[in-house]
Amino acid sequence: MQQSNLIPAPPLSLKEGECCGNAAPVFSLEFFPPKTQEGIDKLIRIQRELQCLRPAFCSVTFGACGSTREGTLDMVLAMKRDGQNATPHLSCIGASKAQIHDIIDHYLAHDIQHLVALRGDLPSGTFDTGAFRYAAELVAFIREISGDHFHIEVAAYPEVHPQATSAEDDLRYFKRKIDAGADSAITQYFYNAEAYWSFVDACAALGVTAPIVPGIMPIMSFSRLSRFSEMCGAEIPRWIRRRMEGYGDDLASVRAFGLDIVTDLCARLLERGAPGLHFYTLNQAELTLEICRRLGLVTTGLNVSEVS
Repeated sequence: MQQSNLIPAPPLSLKEGECCGNAAPVFSLEFFPPKTQEGIDKLIRIQRELQCLRPAFCSVTFGACGSTREGTLDMVLAMKRDGQNATPHLSCIGASKAQIHDIIDHYLAHDIQHLVALRGDLPSGTFDTGAFRYAAELVAFIREISGDHFHIEVAAYPEVHPQATSAEDDLRYFKRKIDAGADSAITQYFYNAEAYWSFVDACAALGVTAPIVPGIMPIMSFSRLSRFSEMCGAEIPRWIRRRMEGYGDDLASVRAFGLDIVTDLCARLLERGAPGLHFYTLNQAELTLEICRRLGLVTTGLNVSEVS
């Protein structure tokens, strides 16, 4: 992706079946569970604003060692009552088999049919990994106790998991998750499209045919993006970092530049045949809506000045 390609262009119009062979791209949204009922009510309103995207599902994150377990379930059930395909994240690090079994039983009881299965990260100062060391073990356990009830998503890392010993090992661990029974994958966010396509090609060479959906992170602020990227190992390309650093405290310019960057990335991914996009919304609607409006995926949205 070259800087010269970021001149604002007319919205890209994507017609059904235009990418992904004969299949239209699938869009999904990610949220984190609020801590109060007021927060849940607000998030439901935000989620409704985003329904013009017709998301295939809306996922809800799950804190380390289940630290937001009840909040995740509450949010998922609220979305489900609102008529949405709500998809809980389930992380296994630090948990026992009995704890994970209990959570899965809860989701079965509420007829949840879609999960995002993750290893997760241990809370600071904790060293007990629990019964599951890897997400592949969690996927296999879910299949063992629930059969084919759930559609299972797993994580993928186009720029290599930050704790992986090598890119080759990371690919093998990813394939283990698919072989254990995962149906599809969502990537960590990235801003280098070639990293995604290189990863997809490498997976195909290993015989992986499951859809690998790009994770998309709208840029709200440079400081927040830098903090997230440092924690998860996502790369901010040097030229993007330098441009955003140059804007300093000019939040409007950072967001306008970020909208250009992310819209261009999404357009290139869809044009080349990515199976869809998964938006990390950070519990906000404006930037995701504006990106999709620019892509021609919705007819409503905001101008850059409104987003800033």
